[in-house]
Order: sequence, then C-alpha cells, then structure tokens
Amino acid sequence: MQNLHGIPINYYVILSTALFCVGALGVMLRRNAIIIFMCVELMLNAVNLLLVAFSSYFGDSQAQVFVFFIMAVAAAEVAVGLAILIMIFRNAGTSDTDVLTKLKW
Repeated sequence: MQNLHGIPINYYVILSTALFCVGALGVMLRRNAIIIFMCVELMLNAVNLLLVAFSSYFGDSQAQVFVFFIMAVAAAEVAVGLAILIMIFRNAGTSDTDVLTKLKW
C-alpha cells in the first residue's frame, strides 16, 4: 500500500467515513436547523477529504479542482440557507424543524 506523505490511504478513508457518519447522524437526529446545516457541511468536507486523498494517491489533480467547486457551492448554499433560516426565525420565533411544519398549506 502506497503512503501519502507517510500516512496510508486507509487512514484517510477511515477518517472520511467517520466524519461522514457523524454528519449523517447529526442530520437524522438533530432538530435545530443550524446544526443540520453544520452536519451537511461536515458531510461535504468528508467527501472533499476523500477526493483530495485519492487525487494525491493517483497523482491526478482533477479531483482537487472539483473540490474547489464543491467548496464554492457549499459556501453559496450556506449563505442562502442561513438567509432563509433567519427569515423563518423572525416569522416563527424558532429554528426547530418540528415547528416549521406550520409552513405547510
């Protein structure tokens, strides 16, 4: 097994899997919308870590360019999502996702 700067690729895969699982559990179990946004970002960063690790492992930089675009889209998603969340908080008085079901017709 080839090393990436002294660290085996298996460690990157294990760390990325653990980060993704923590993020997925956070999305499924938490009710606060801000925490859910943070967990989605954690899942995106886990995927980014894995893309960069495999990009370095195979010596190809295309995945690193793809990671840059993922980070740009994630930043835009956070900006729009937080703006929507602030408006919902102003109207409903909470960011609890269970209370937000009142927004249905």
